[in-house]
Amino acid sequence: MKLNELRDNPGANAKKKRVARGPGSGKGKMAGRGIKGQKSRSGVAINGYEGGQMPLYQRLPKRGFNKPNRKAFAVVNLGLIQKFVDAGKLDGSAAITEDVLVASGLVRRKLDGIRVLAKGDVTAKLTIEVTGASKSAVEAVEKAGGSLTVTTAAAAE
Repeated sequence: MKLNELRDNPGANAKKKRVARGPGSGKGKMAGRGIKGQKSRSGVAINGYEGGQMPLYQRLPKRGFNKPNRKAFAVVNLGLIQKFVDAGKLDGSAAITEDVLVASGLVRRKLDGIRVLAKGDVTAKLTIEVTGASKSAVEAVEKAGGSLTVTTAAAAE
């Protein structure tokens, strides 16, 4: 294949349909908007509006409660930590803190802290210090000969 033989796949780029450009365009006169009415006019945004009737989203009962001060944790699985140690992106011999996890690229950002879950296997002897961890994650790390310390949220800030 040469550069001059490069082509888009058939149907990959269709020309834009220019509306309201005369009868020959196939979308002339009313431009596909029909005759009169609110939706034929410009500047109309009526999502969820039901002509004065109470809209469905307001008629349905509201359920639950959103806690305004809830904590959002970045979640990491043990299997991923082990994978990063095997790949050499994390130093298994040194303590693995939240800042180390962010620096290695395993976690994008700390949010209100990092919580470790027990999905995956741990074979290396790791020392992990994070804001939260599931009981099974703590057990799994200790079974492998390491330690998982859960620091309080106040100490993390």
